[in-house]
Amino acid sequence: MSEFLSVDVDSGIATIRLDRPPMNALNLQVQGEFIDASRAVSVDPTVAAVIVYGGEKVFAAGADIKQMATMTYGDMVTASAGLQDFTRALAAIPKPTVAAITGYALGGGCEVALACDFRIAADNATLGQPEIGLGIIPGAGGTQRLARLVGPARAKELIFTGRFVKAAEALAIGLVDELAPADQVYAVARERMSRFVGGPALAIKAAKEAIDKGLDVDLQTGLEIERMAFSALFATDDRLAGMTSFVENGPGKATFTGS
Repeated sequence: MSEFLSVDVDSGIATIRLDRPPMNALNLQVQGEFIDASRAVSVDPTVAAVIVYGGEKVFAAGADIKQMATMTYGDMVTASAGLQDFTRALAAIPKPTVAAITGYALGGGCEVALACDFRIAADNATLGQPEIGLGIIPGAGGTQRLARLVGPARAKELIFTGRFVKAAEALAIGLVDELAPADQVYAVARERMSRFVGGPALAIKAAKEAIDKGLDVDLQTGLEIERMAFSALFATDDRLAGMTSFVENGPGKATFTGS
């Protein structure tokens, strides 16, 4: 049983709900629970898409600084692996994921959002990587995922200064994909994820894997990753169903089984 995270599945959409009042600080226990939750939704055949949500007031305000303050270099050498493992596990979910951001997504909270495929934020939300003010840098993927998302120069400015980013600017620079009124963030996230329920799950998984892996290699290697994934889908029932339906009935009418 998880103490601070719950997983609820409804109509094909799983919600990973973080609940550690008052600010959803990401201590070592929460990090471990994120790994367990990510693995659970990854293998659940009833889950087509995933929402990561911190509740109506706050997404996650960062790591547990009180816990980290007493740690030595030796302690952190061990702990830092887990710090990255939990966002790696979230990023590795082979299904579409969205962070539904209310209140603050700072430090580790911002890194959780960065590990999702999409980010929907409240129009009064605040994001940022303020670790520099503690004499450290982001350690759960922020230096890498932020740079890939908004570009290296802008990522350096945000990380070097540690400044907070308001929702409108976050949308303008591509840090989030959509804004919504604070009381509608979760509903908008569900609407976005509902597009993938009943879709060709193996094709979506292949597309996500090809894009993510392709970002880490040169173009020619990325094209080979795409070619192999594309070819493999010709062994699936969904490919046959999709093409048969297209030929017989036109586009957009196929029924997929996820196999």
